[in-house]
Amino acid sequence: MAIDRLSQVFDLIQVRGVLTGGVAARGGWWSRGPLADPVKFFAMVSGSARLSTNGVDHPITLEPGDVAILTGRSHIALESGAEPRHEVRPESDFSAPPFLGADHTDDVLIGGCIDINEAGRAVLLDALPPLAHVRASDAEPLRADLERLFTEASTDRLGSAFAVRQYGQLLLLDVLRAYIAQTDLPPGWLRLLTDDRLRPAVDLIRADPGHPWTLPELATATAMSRTTFAERFRETAGMPPLTFLGHWRMLLAQRALRDADTRVATLATTLGYGSESAFSTAFKRVVGEAPRRYRSRVREEAVQAG
Repeated sequence: MAIDRLSQVFDLIQVRGVLTGGVAARGGWWSRGPLADPVKFFAMVSGSARLSTNGVDHPITLEPGDVAILTGRSHIALESGAEPRHEVRPESDFSAPPFLGADHTDDVLIGGCIDINEAGRAVLLDALPPLAHVRASDAEPLRADLERLFTEASTDRLGSAFAVRQYGQLLLLDVLRAYIAQTDLPPGWLRLLTDDRLRPAVDLIRADPGHPWTLPELATATAMSRTTFAERFRETAGMPPLTFLGHWRMLLAQRALRDADTRVATLATTLGYGSESAFSTAFKRVVGEAPRRYRSRVREEAVQAG
């Protein structure tokens, strides 16, 4: 199933949704501010609001359960439909006023970032437009996801912090499911993972990334000619099949270097490279630095962050 392949990629690039703040207001209001994170999301728990961002010509209106994902934007503006409007500033403590006691006559909007590691940028960012509007009317679970998330975030119950993390993940998954279902995806990883004709070839690569796969082998698995397979794969993934194989190997390599103490030479053999030198050259070409340097840096950064 496509969602199983998506789940594996999520694990590799360590995707997670993190709540950062929100707005709860009555009557007319507005809020503006800069955006620092590469991928932000804004979700309307109740009420409605118009959202504008730089580089996008027209604002969108968020209704209850709607989610907006912003990619590579530097500024956001939000406003209610009612007038006159007063400025409200986002708050990060969901268990205190104005969120505490907010009922469904309020405009309640929560925001956060989609946290991904470096490996995830090519996987997720290239598949998302500057502004993606996912409507609750087209995705049944979204409104329920948001209500559960907001309930946990705005109370101080035992285990709320854990519940917020889990519901944040579920919300993000349902948002991306809905986005994939609603949108003609651009060439890239998300489009490839949902292409049933190419699924047998992708599954072969996932199951045995160290095998020296050839174009004829992969084409045969899809019951297509070599030319038809190569053209469809490039149009869908935005890269040739064997380039995708190399990138998939690099995702696996980055996870191993982050999370395990596997020797670089062993990793090279496991992933199908004839020598440690060949693997290191390929890794540096895709990732931008040598494997040992990558391992040292990401582990040092994890210690500093933790």
